[in-house]
Amino acid sequence: MWITAVSLAAWCWLVLCQGFYWRTDVRLPPRREPREWPSVCVVVPARDEAAVLAAGLPSLLAQDYPGRAEVFLVDDGSTDGTGELARELSRRHGGLPLTVGSPGEPPAGWTGKLWAVRYGIGLARAREPEYLLLTDADIAHAPDSLRELVAAAGTGGFDVVSQMARLRVESRWERLVVPAFVYFFAQLYPFRRIGRRGSRTAAAAGGCVLLRSGMAEQAGIPDSIRHAVIDDVALARAVKGSGGRVWLGLADRVDSVRPYPRLHDLWRMVSRSAYAQLRHNPLVLLGTVAGLALVYLVPPAALAVGAAGGSAPTAVLGGLAWAVMAGTYLPMLRYYGQPAWLALLLPCTAFLYLLMTVDSAVQHYRGRGAAWKGRTYARPGAVPEEG
Repeated sequence: MWITAVSLAAWCWLVLCQGFYWRTDVRLPPRREPREWPSVCVVVPARDEAAVLAAGLPSLLAQDYPGRAEVFLVDDGSTDGTGELARELSRRHGGLPLTVGSPGEPPAGWTGKLWAVRYGIGLARAREPEYLLLTDADIAHAPDSLRELVAAAGTGGFDVVSQMARLRVESRWERLVVPAFVYFFAQLYPFRRIGRRGSRTAAAAGGCVLLRSGMAEQAGIPDSIRHAVIDDVALARAVKGSGGRVWLGLADRVDSVRPYPRLHDLWRMVSRSAYAQLRHNPLVLLGTVAGLALVYLVPPAALAVGAAGGSAPTAVLGGLAWAVMAGTYLPMLRYYGQPAWLALLLPCTAFLYLLMTVDSAVQHYRGRGAAWKGRTYARPGAVPEEG
């Protein structure tokens, strides 16, 4: 009963004191169009992305942007014809100018994606852009996405404006796991705190990051974060550490087209970086497992045990905690257009995430830790391995 009471107290604290993370109304801030539109270079790191490129790249080429803009796609050692397909899509669709380049293998001390980003930024700097848009090959942007991002950055004085792309939710496993992925991310990094002046909370969403070029140089990006596996969060921290301002919110018309039809696909997405999030610290891992169990697993267990054992207080406390939990999840389910009853399954989803986190640690100690597109990193700064 007392353990259940602690779980309920934890939920009350999360609801009231964790930046109202459960709300989904943090969208692009108020903005107005500038008198003169600044120049922008779009950098797209791509490794074996032929399967999704046709749904993402044309949306970038078709951006309705009044200023000067150009797209740089970095073909990072693809074996599926990603670079050739990008050129063909550019010839077919026209739109913004496209440059395709290849950086070669990353040296020791660089994660693969950041090495590709570095190469793309190097190409872009020859154009002297005022902003860089860092986006992924699987992200589809609405035609006015770039102008809305630039207007928001200029109006609010932000050095980083990032949107959490709406992930695909079509398969059964996507419906169960994907909304919770964004929900847990927001719980760790409440969006309202990120954009607040003086707040130390920093995060971004790697699929859509508009970065002021001057701040990139001031913060030493990407060189200063070359070891980072969770590069979007590291980028936001580097910007805030250099005195910059960061904004992060949910997207309305920026969508990820990458499918995750099987649990295995989603498992890899989470486990590839979960232990890196915990700084590869076994004690933090134990605390995380205990915390997930207390907050997400105790309420339904207490309701069941209390009802079966005739302990009304235990059952009531467990039921209340579960109800609060489900209530905080409902806004995210509505954002993803999912049925409300899925909120009752959040403990099951949390248990899956617990197992994914443990598996991430196991893979790390087996020498196959975080990965990006087949490159694995056993520890921060390790030499990439192909796999």
